This record gives sequence, structure tokens and C-alpha cells, in this order.
Amino acid sequence: MKFLAALRLVAAVHAVAVCLQPLLAGAYLNGSGAAMRLHEPIGLGVAFVALAQLLIAVLYWRSGGRGSAPLVSLLLLAAEGFQIGMGYSRELALHVPLGVATVAIACAFAAWTFRKTARVRRTAEAVPSEVLA
Repeated sequence: MKFLAALRLVAAVHAVAVCLQPLLAGAYLNGSGAAMRLHEPIGLGVAFVALAQLLIAVLYWRSGGRGSAPLVSLLLLAAEGFQIGMGYSRELALHVPLGVATVAIACAFAAWTFRKTARVRRTAEAVPSEVLA
């Protein structure tokens, strides 16, 4: 599955970039204005990486991979779009917890791409016949 290798790469880059965001926000709270100036463009970049992840996840799925990959990728892209909006509107009561959830989901998804289950698509043929009876 050549698309799985690409999905692993983009998911890992995505997870690292997403994890960088709270570090920059914390540095800003510690008094670094430069950290906040980096927080915005990296946040926008994270959304573009999420879009690339979604496109690769669809190709991975269409080539025989798991259908959950594009669904999780779409969820992340939507959450990050909403996250950007909440950041610009300074709605920190939503921005911060959504950021925590995004970090958790992006990291879990990236870790999943390296598991054996990412290599195998579940099909009716893979289920033992006695289970289907």
C-alpha cells in the first residue's frame, strides 16, 4: 500500500505541527511575543497539512485501506477550521479545549497509521464464516 507510507508521513508531520501549537501558546503566556507571531501562521499551515492528510487518506482508502482514515482526517480538518475561527475571535473558552482534543486525535491517528491494523482492510471475506452464521 503505497498510500499508507504517504499517509504515515503526512500524519506524523501533522501531529508534530499540532503539538507545537500549545508550546507556542505557553511561551506567549510566558511573555514571548514572537511565540504568538508564530502561532498564527503555523496554525494556518496545520490546516493545509490536514487538507493534504484528508486527500491522501481518501487515496489510501480507495486503494484498499481503512475507511476510518478519511473520516478521522475530515474530522480533524473541520475541527482545525473551527479552531482557527475561535482563535481569531478570541473565544478561548472554546479554542483551548478544542486544541487539546485536536492534539489528542492527531497524535492518536498518527500512531494508528504505524500499527498493523492500518495495513489491513476489514472485509466480509476476512471474517470467519462461523461468525457470520
